[in-house]
Amino acid sequence: MPDLKQSLLNQDLGYLRIVAEYWGLDLKISDKREGVDKLVPLLLDRSLIAEVIESLPLEAKDGLHALISNQGRLQWALFIRRFGEVREMGAGRRDRERPFKEPISPAEILWYRALIGRAFLDSSDGPQEFAYIPSDLIPLLPNDQEKMPISFGEPAAPHECTQPILANDHILDHACTLLAALRIGLPVEKLSFNCSLHAAYPLSPHPLYQLLTAAGLIGDNGQPEPEATRKFLEASREEGLAMLAQSWLQSDTFNELGLIPELQLEGEWANDPKKTRGSIINFLSTIPTAKWWSMNAFIASIHRHAPDFQRPAGDYDSWFIRKRETGEYLRGFAHWDEVDGCLLRYMISGPMNWLGIVDLAFQSSSSNGEKMQASSFRLSAWSEALLNGNLPAGLPKEVSSVQVNSSAKMRIPRLFARSARYQIARFCEWESEDSDIYRYILTPNSLTRAKEQGLSISHLLALLHKHSPTIPPNLVRALERWEQQGNQASLEELLILRLKSPRVLQKLRDSRAARFLGDPLGPTAVIVKFNAWEKVVEVLAEMGYLTEIKKAVDKH
Repeated sequence: MPDLKQSLLNQDLGYLRIVAEYWGLDLKISDKREGVDKLVPLLLDRSLIAEVIESLPLEAKDGLHALISNQGRLQWALFIRRFGEVREMGAGRRDRERPFKEPISPAEILWYRALIGRAFLDSSDGPQEFAYIPSDLIPLLPNDQEKMPISFGEPAAPHECTQPILANDHILDHACTLLAALRIGLPVEKLSFNCSLHAAYPLSPHPLYQLLTAAGLIGDNGQPEPEATRKFLEASREEGLAMLAQSWLQSDTFNELGLIPELQLEGEWANDPKKTRGSIINFLSTIPTAKWWSMNAFIASIHRHAPDFQRPAGDYDSWFIRKRETGEYLRGFAHWDEVDGCLLRYMISGPMNWLGIVDLAFQSSSSNGEKMQASSFRLSAWSEALLNGNLPAGLPKEVSSVQVNSSAKMRIPRLFARSARYQIARFCEWESEDSDIYRYILTPNSLTRAKEQGLSISHLLALLHKHSPTIPPNLVRALERWEQQGNQASLEELLILRLKSPRVLQKLRDSRAARFLGDPLGPTAVIVKFNAWEKVVEVLAEMGYLTEIKKAVDKH
């Protein structure tokens, strides 16, 4: 980068006099080169530099901090977008209008004190225009210059945390449900997780699928990886939650930006989710622990101090992102709140809350079922351990039992051993989840599927005997009978044709409608094959008989 002398040689004599005035120097100069030679040694004085910087407004200090944290330079367009423009005018107009007396931006304040320069410098993309701090000035800047503010944002106001929702470990149970569903071939879209909170970003199967894939629990074939799944489900809840948190922190494939419900990503561009995640964790490290923090103030502070946390080189134009509701493209820095701000909100209210890292709070509860945005948050009691790869303390133990009734239905509490629920679920059909209870039912179809996967009834009975206080004897007999003899009963939905006389039925059997008829149910009734009743009605009409069609038939 240019040094101070090179920077000043690019300016006129009037500019040098302005700089001298702001530095409090009584300098008599009449020639530019002579002025530069006299001015530079005076400016490169550590104590004088400290005085000048101390007198700067906070916004101008932020501009210096931004340059320091980026090796002393930022692209000019990016710098003036964040810290305001420097009005371009010739020497004559400048000396007449004296813009330095009423600067319009932090950038202009720095410019007329020669603390920044403007030049084309080499970059990985070729020469680009940069704002920079002169190279010989950087080492003399006060050594207490911070790259970040002490804390991003501010504490939450009382009304922003009236409805606190503490972090929990329910993601472990939802993961078990999802893995079991995949193993029995249940489509992910058929699942839903019980979330008592009407928050904007409750955990749903799709992002959990992506997270479990990133954690190596789901393979390329969309099925659970047997050994990894076994270890995960058999691990303690502390170990399981720590494993998911570390997988999330280290993943470069789990992309939160692509999971935000409000946004739709298009095009070939790429972002760096792992680096972005690390930046947000660093922002959170500036916040006092166990203190409710305003969500809006936190996001606004990052907007001001570090808006480009996920943008390489401050690029706001090459990413093609639409607002899903309207289809509007959200390009340019003007849409920062709708993209980058939205990502911050999603990251905290979504993955970091799902994984037990942050608690959330709301201004009020939703009375009509509408989704709400969290108004404040705080780092949870588990956050330090989870963010540092350690085991969180105080998670509940899995000590509950499964309840089985005589109609082959099962009620499995949330705090039932996850590894055992996964195995039992492979024998069952999924019904629902509510109030921390998972409901399953044994059916011939589910037992057949389990048998095809190499599971046996003896395996199921062993699981039930181990984890249930009682098993209805009739269910045990039914399972053993099914294993020996297969299905003993079946229930079907049938279409029945009833006729006035056996003669009409015989005529129908002798017609071209015969192939649409099934087993007889008596001398005047017969089963009609599904999706064929219209053909039968047509043939009867040709024979001179009108058919009354009842509602049971209308459904088909």
